[in-house]
Amino acid sequence: MEKFVRVTGVACPLARINVDTDAIMPKRWCVSITKEGFDKGFFGDWRYDLDGREIPSFVLNRAPYRDAKILVAGANYGCGSSREMAVWGHLQFGIRAVIAPSFASIFEENSFKNGLLPVVLPEAVVIDLLAALDAHPGAHMTVDLEAERVTGPDARVYPFAVEPARRRALLEGQDEIGQTLRHRGAIDAFQAADRTRRPWVWRST
Repeated sequence: MEKFVRVTGVACPLARINVDTDAIMPKRWCVSITKEGFDKGFFGDWRYDLDGREIPSFVLNRAPYRDAKILVAGANYGCGSSREMAVWGHLQFGIRAVIAPSFASIFEENSFKNGLLPVVLPEAVVIDLLAALDAHPGAHMTVDLEAERVTGPDARVYPFAVEPARRRALLEGQDEIGQTLRHRGAIDAFQAADRTRRPWVWRST
């Protein structure tokens, strides 16, 4: 998993509530057996018409936002099905952080496990950020996990909090396996002692 310390870049406003994973990654793009190619399907039904042509009115098809690093959206972001590909789509498109008043729990969990940072800010703050981004297309923001703060397009700073274990995992770029391997010495010592204590468990067939 790629480390997340801080990201600065174009912030894209998506002023919609209850954005579900079926919209983020439509089912027809959920057919790959690898983790590749999900950038194409990211908001696929909103980005393309039935003939596969881009829909110019959709925000991610506008010039300033094709290189967006941060997405600012409404409440209950990532609701719906549990498809992990919705998170992969963000990352492969280039988005490393999503800011919203709230997130669906499964999407939030999948985000932390894959290196996408979900940032919860008060609804009033998010509304102000959306208005500022709409007024200044292509404006930059910074999300700093190390300092746990968001810097808006007007340089105002907003604090946020991430559970310490999740914060450490993202800062170090470690998934659950990596976090377990921090304790390799203790695991090896336990297994060595257990081989002596219960040799029949370790006997090969």
